[in-house]
Amino acid sequence: MNNKKIWFITGAGRGMGADFAKAALSAGHSVVASGRDIDRVSKALGQSNDLLPVKLDITSRADAEAAVRAAVDRFGRIDVLVNNAADFQAGFFEEISPEQFHAQIEVNLLGALNVTRAVLAVMRRQRAGHIITISSTAGLASAAEFTSAYAASKFALEGWMDALRVEVAPFGIHTTIVNPGFFRTELLSEQSTRYAEPSIADYDARRAPLLAAWKATHGQQAGDPAKLAQALLTIASQQPPPRRFLAGADAISTAEQKIADLQADIESNRQLSTSLAFDAQPRATDAMLKG
Repeated sequence: MNNKKIWFITGAGRGMGADFAKAALSAGHSVVASGRDIDRVSKALGQSNDLLPVKLDITSRADAEAAVRAAVDRFGRIDVLVNNAADFQAGFFEEISPEQFHAQIEVNLLGALNVTRAVLAVMRRQRAGHIITISSTAGLASAAEFTSAYAASKFALEGWMDALRVEVAPFGIHTTIVNPGFFRTELLSEQSTRYAEPSIADYDARRAPLLAAWKATHGQQAGDPAKLAQALLTIASQQPPPRRFLAGADAISTAEQKIADLQADIESNRQLSTSLAFDAQPRATDAMLKG
């Protein structure tokens, strides 16, 4: 296989990450499949000479560095990194504890930073590589209740990726942000979602129906993770790969509404926005003539 690549995928023991790993293996690539529980990873993906399961808690820099060393020792390089591992701290902002909010940032943002920092050292030496980071439509716009911590982590993730793109481009490294809509993954399962404890009476009337709605969504999402996995293979083969990939019709609708909202905000105060520069100073010759 002339275009065989080495993929490094986080959160590959279940859900969307397992689908990504299976698709890459089926396409003839080699996969470093990481997860907190290496036995779960092995059970989910089976046995293959092209598969290396590695233990990785993405919140640990030491784990990230060790996993990357194991990948290079086995395969010699890393061509595609997929930052996939994430969880969901759900609830009203005032009821999400500071510890929960911090934990959300630690996993969804700082975890991706830890792994990417370790992988970039390899990709820079290669002068080639592709970093794919799984964000969310909540990284573009979030008007949904219960998503303040999650959206904050994803907005930050996207800002970092935008800045990283221009820093690593001179080394032949590409970056892609993927914004999935609602896909039938494990994100809303009990293993991946932690709901805030009720604590403020003013939210009582809204809390119960919201909890019920979020829990009912699990297993009913329209998006097919196996098809998203095939889409990742496609964009990873494109030259150059896209800076962003909107995954799902609902993701496109969210992006189009965001564009429309931004345009409306621009036009609503265009004159005021463009009036904020320092006033032009009179030239010295003009002052002399007037004098």
